[in-house]
Amino acid sequence: MKHITLLFSYFLFLFSACSPAPAGPQTLTILTHDSFAVSEEVVRSFEGANNAKIVFLQSGDAGAVLNKAILTRDAPLADLLFGVDNTFLSRALEAAIFESYASAELKNIPEEFKLDTANRALPVDYGDVCINYDKKYFAENNLLVPQSLDDLTKPEYAGLLVMENPATSSTGLAFMLATVARFGDAFTDYWRALKENGVVVVDGWETAYFTNFSASSGRGSQPLVVSYASSPSAEVSPSGESLTASILGPDTCFRQIEFVGILKGTQHRALAEKFIDFMLGKQFQEDMPLQMFVYPVNPSAALPDAFTHYAQTPSQPANLSPDEIAANRDEWIRAWTEVVLK
Repeated sequence: MKHITLLFSYFLFLFSACSPAPAGPQTLTILTHDSFAVSEEVVRSFEGANNAKIVFLQSGDAGAVLNKAILTRDAPLADLLFGVDNTFLSRALEAAIFESYASAELKNIPEEFKLDTANRALPVDYGDVCINYDKKYFAENNLLVPQSLDDLTKPEYAGLLVMENPATSSTGLAFMLATVARFGDAFTDYWRALKENGVVVVDGWETAYFTNFSASSGRGSQPLVVSYASSPSAEVSPSGESLTASILGPDTCFRQIEFVGILKGTQHRALAEKFIDFMLGKQFQEDMPLQMFVYPVNPSAALPDAFTHYAQTPSQPANLSPDEIAANRDEWIRAWTEVVLK
């Protein structure tokens, strides 16, 4: 009997030695902007269900991230890119950095968000870029809140507005496009007046909102910031009142839609497809509002109470077609740079 036991143990050893080890998790890398955020438990749920490890490579504001993806397209840094929006979309598509993927989840997404018919860039969220203001500052200084873009050039608002550079920031670009929609060919005259009135320009939203904006940092010098109509839901005081609000006059806001796409050259195409499906599904979509303070594109995703009570929606946002943006964006940015930064 002892010999039989030893023989059995020997064969069991040989079998285990010859059997392949369980495959480790695949690593999926997602290139994204610095404002990207998602709950850890949401990421863990995807990783656990798909034997995966998710790595987020945050690389500046949306414009900088797209530039990096284009410059490295022959040796891509990631499998997916999230954060290209409708202001930069044509640049991404012209650079041919994405592979097409018609996710089954697209059937749940309204047509108004599907700006790429070839499904190289799939919509994930949207938000209205507006000017936010610090309620306390205006109350304490007995100053009326500006109601329009024109008001911002008035001397009483000199030096009070901080915005993002449209050459590097999708938020700044969206605001610049709102001024193009409002003033047409005369938009550079408007920016000349805004520069003379002391507008402050920084590279990205993170700096504008968390460093310069007085309501967020408590130390910033500008009580007006280019941000989102949903941002007031992130600034609720213990008393239940938001410390900020948005200026929602006609043509003062611009609707921004963010997209995700599979980068050409990925070695994990199947897993990348699964993560896009996950991003368009209810769990991820319902997590986004309180992580990035944007709206889900999936209408079945429930909104948190903070959004219902404090997020605002402009009734008449500025509008430019994707084709018009694609045809003129670079020239508009060049003209803006000449007027504001030189």
